[in-house]
Amino acid sequence: MLQFLPQLLQGAVVTVQITVLASLLAVAMAFAAGLARLSHLWPVRAVSAVYVEIFRGSSALVQLFWLFFVLPFFGITLSAFQVAVLGLGLNVGAYGSEVVRGAIVAVPKGQYESCTALNMTRWQMMRHIIVPQAVITMLPPWGNLFIELLKSTALVSLITLGDLTFKAYQLNQATFRTAEIFSLVLLIYFAIALVITGGMRLAERRLGRGLARGGLG
Repeated sequence: MLQFLPQLLQGAVVTVQITVLASLLAVAMAFAAGLARLSHLWPVRAVSAVYVEIFRGSSALVQLFWLFFVLPFFGITLSAFQVAVLGLGLNVGAYGSEVVRGAIVAVPKGQYESCTALNMTRWQMMRHIIVPQAVITMLPPWGNLFIELLKSTALVSLITLGDLTFKAYQLNQATFRTAEIFSLVLLIYFAIALVITGGMRLAERRLGRGLARGGLG
């Protein structure tokens, strides 16, 4: 059983790379789209709504296929790795935008009124008061989204990327030792998910303490 581990770990490295980079893109897109949904300018809200509805309303697999197979017809060719990061990042970012928007809206109105009384600009209010409080609320659902993103990386094997699932398919076809190979794969995914969960819980504790002291540092 352990003889399969080196090859599976090679695939796991690719899976972790995709998960980390796609997560960074997802967070950036979620904040951009979530804040845009709260904009006073309707064109900004409209663009954000179109992005969110397209990526939430269609299959992640179809999105990956579209980026990998259809974009070249428009003169844009991306590697399988780039497609994986872009596709999964945009997909999860669309879901995350509602987490961001909801957390910001949930901040008590008194906080907004206090900022107005202090003559803060909207940027100062969001940066120093509203977003730091909202981030604490965002962390638990973001942990779930990151784990969903990790599980979605299995889809990238269908665009020929050598991730953990792809390596497992290759080994299974060569050896037919299905139970052993996919049991190892299950354990590896579970271990990565545990790291994500532990990291998010640590972030919750640290940010909670920072906010209680009057800052996030």
